[in-house]
Amino acid sequence: MSTKHEKILQYIESLPVGDKISVRQIAKEMQVSEGTAYRAIKEAENRRLVSSIERVGTIRIEKKKKENIERLTFAEIVNIIDGQVLGGKSGLHKTLTKFVIGAMQLEDMMRYTDAGSLLIVGNRIKAHENALRAGAAVLITGGFDTTEDNKQLADSLDLPIISTSYDTFTVATMINRAIYDQLIKKDILFIEDIYVPMTDTAVLKNDETIHHFQKLNERTTHGAFPVVTANNKLVGMITVKDVIGREETELIEKVMTKNPIAGSMKMSVASAGHRMIWEGIDLLPIVDDDTILQGVISRQDVLKALQLAQRQPQHGETIDDLVKNEMKVLGDEELIVEFKVTPQMTNQYGAISYGAFTTLLAEVGSFSLKRRKRGDAVAENMTIYFIKPVQMESTLTVKPRILDMSRKFVKMDFEVFNQQMLVGKAMMMFQLLER
Repeated sequence: MSTKHEKILQYIESLPVGDKISVRQIAKEMQVSEGTAYRAIKEAENRRLVSSIERVGTIRIEKKKKENIERLTFAEIVNIIDGQVLGGKSGLHKTLTKFVIGAMQLEDMMRYTDAGSLLIVGNRIKAHENALRAGAAVLITGGFDTTEDNKQLADSLDLPIISTSYDTFTVATMINRAIYDQLIKKDILFIEDIYVPMTDTAVLKNDETIHHFQKLNERTTHGAFPVVTANNKLVGMITVKDVIGREETELIEKVMTKNPIAGSMKMSVASAGHRMIWEGIDLLPIVDDDTILQGVISRQDVLKALQLAQRQPQHGETIDDLVKNEMKVLGDEELIVEFKVTPQMTNQYGAISYGAFTTLLAEVGSFSLKRRKRGDAVAENMTIYFIKPVQMESTLTVKPRILDMSRKFVKMDFEVFNQQMLVGKAMMMFQLLER
C-alpha cells in the first residue's frame, strides 16, 4: 500500500509534461489537505519532476536520466538566472539542447541558432523575432523588454522569452555553473544505481518456517534473506546463524532479527558501505518510505561499485578532486606528500580552510594504507590538536605515521610542515573496508 504522499507523487509523475499544477488543484483532485499537497509538490521539485517559477506557477517538466542530466529545461533556466517570463509560458517545460550568445551580426547569429537553442542576447528586437521563428527560445539580458508582437509570437509558438537583469557574461557563467553542479551530482553513486530488485532476489515470508529457509538456502547458497509480510513490508532479516540448533517447524518470525537496518534508494553507496561495515552486516535490504521491500545490496556489490567509481573520470571537480590534484608523493621508504595550497582552498582570511586541511589528511592517510596493501579505508574520526594559518600558494609537506594497526582499524598520526616549520598535527582513526 502507498501512502497519500507517494500517491500524490505518482499522480504528478503521470501528468503530461508541460501541465501546470497548483496546491489547490492537487488537494481537490487527490482529496487531501493543502498542507499534504504542498509537501508533495516540494518533494516533486526535489525529484526534478516539476519546477516552480515566481509569477508563473508550478510546471511538470521532463524527468532527466542520469546520462543527460546536463540538459536543462527553460523552467530551470528561469530559476537559475532569477528571470521573468515575458511570453511563451506554455513552452517552459521544454529542454534546451544548446545556448548561443548573440554577440555578432544578425545573419551570423542566425547561422548558429536553431530549434531547441536558447539565444542569450541584449535589446535586439529583430534578433528576438528571428530566433523565435527559427524555433529557439530567447533570454534577454540587462533587464530589457521586447515588443508585444514578439511576446504574442512566443505564445503562439510555445517558445519562452525570458528577461533577466544580469549581463550576458554573468548569465552564461550561472548556466555553466548549474550544468557543472549537475555533472558532479551525476557522478555520485546511489543505491538505486546498483541494487538488486526484489524480483531478482530471494525473500522469505514471516509465516514460513525454518524448513523453507533451509530449502531456499540450498537452492540459492545465500546465507541471509529479508523477511516480509504478505504485502511485502520488511519485518526482519534471517541468517544461517539464527537457525542453528532450531527445529524445522519453527516459524521464521520467532527466530529472525526484528526491525533490521535498511537503506533507501537515495542513500549514497559510500554511506551504505560504511553502515554495513560498521554494523557488521553483509546484506542490506532496501525499502521505500512505507518500509515496503524494493530489493537488496550486498557488501560485495558496494565494494565493486566503489572501486569502479574510483577508476571513472570525474566530470565536475569537487574540493576532494582539487586536493588530490595538488598532492605529489615523495619518498620511497617513508611516505611524504607535498601539497600546494591553491586559492580555491582558502577561507576568507586567505589561509587554508579547515575543509581542505582535513580532506588533505584523509587523502594522505588513505593513500598510505593503499600503499601498504591494506585496501580501501573510511575515516572514522579525526582530532586536530595543533594548526597554524597557512597562506595560499604555500607548499606543505605531510608526514603520516601508523601508530597502531589491527585487522579492522588503523590509528595514524600526521605532521604537516610549511618549509621547516610545523604548522599542523593531527591523529586519525580509519576503518578498513574488508571484503
